[in-house]
Amino acid sequence: QFHLVESGGASVQAGGSLRLSCAGSGFTFSVYCMAWFRQAPGMDREPVATINDEKTPEYSESVKGRFTISRDNTRKTLYLEMTNLKPEDSAMYYCARRPGGDCYMTPHAFGYWGRGTQVTVSS
Repeated sequence: QFHLVESGGASVQAGGSLRLSCAGSGFTFSVYCMAWFRQAPGMDREPVATINDEKTPEYSESVKGRFTISRDNTRKTLYLEMTNLKPEDSAMYYCARRPGGDCYMTPHAFGYWGRGTQVTVSS
């Protein structure tokens, strides 16, 4: 059975840091593009960062320089290190897997999703 389970979300003050994790199971983790997306209430789901099967990362402009995506294929875990958090980073954060090793910065390219973990940043 295939699973993606996110953890690490919390309420923090602006300027703070968090690390999100996404544990994958039931599939060969290393060969797939993995990504983080986020969705705030009333907003569309937007890409945060992707990392392909060669561990090449890509970031949205809004988080570049503040967030770092990484993967540990041995542990089958995806990470998102978030620093200098801003109130506009508040959202539900989702882990996603594409049906392939290459990545695209759009939710439509991803067919498998976790249930999300909530990040709230207060000013």
